[in-house]
Amino acid sequence: MTEWWNALDLFQKVLYCIAVPSTLVLIIQTILVLCGIGEGGEGVNYSDTSGIDFDGDVTAGGMDASNPGDITGAHDFGDAGTDSVSHEGTSPADAGTMRMFTMQTVMAFLCVFGWTTIVGYSSGSSSWMSSFLGILFGVIAMYAIAKLAQLSTKLAANGTFNPKNAIGTEGSVYIPIPANGSGNGKINIIVQGSLMECDAMTEESEQLSTGDKIRVTDIVGDVLVVEKIR
Repeated sequence: MTEWWNALDLFQKVLYCIAVPSTLVLIIQTILVLCGIGEGGEGVNYSDTSGIDFDGDVTAGGMDASNPGDITGAHDFGDAGTDSVSHEGTSPADAGTMRMFTMQTVMAFLCVFGWTTIVGYSSGSSSWMSSFLGILFGVIAMYAIAKLAQLSTKLAANGTFNPKNAIGTEGSVYIPIPANGSGNGKINIIVQGSLMECDAMTEESEQLSTGDKIRVTDIVGDVLVVEKIR
């Protein structure tokens, strides 16, 4: 082993110092992922109001009571206020983003770069040509790993209910919804291909009765804001 190492030139020694450790790290990462360790993301927080325009009327108790259609602090929405809906997994934004520079992609690049360059150099190619091929195949491997991670994240996120996907969806009232945001009812809507029963409120001046056709316009916490389809 010592004789083999001493017979290598400096360029080959550097390449082996890159290829061997990166390969070991990549193998360990793969084993950890297969064991379910290190998977998942930051989770999804749907506590934002998803586009509701408060127009500066927000007070400590809720919306400005001077506007009769607004929600006031006297209304009790249970956990729909500042509590967040936490969904394990990756956020929708992450699911649509391909991350090129992660620990896995960098290790994949170093591993493929190192071994490709070693093979090219040992076959008689110049150090420059071998390095070019190593970088080329390393980038390809980096992209492939990033793409696979993106696709696997999307597959994992597909089964997670994202309330934001309900915006614009039409459905019907199941339990009557009080007028002017004075309480919550329930609606039936189809989201992500599944029939769901969700808490809902309305800012309209009339109560929504069972069977009324509605459209989801926004989200307040984990409560859907709906309007009647006329």
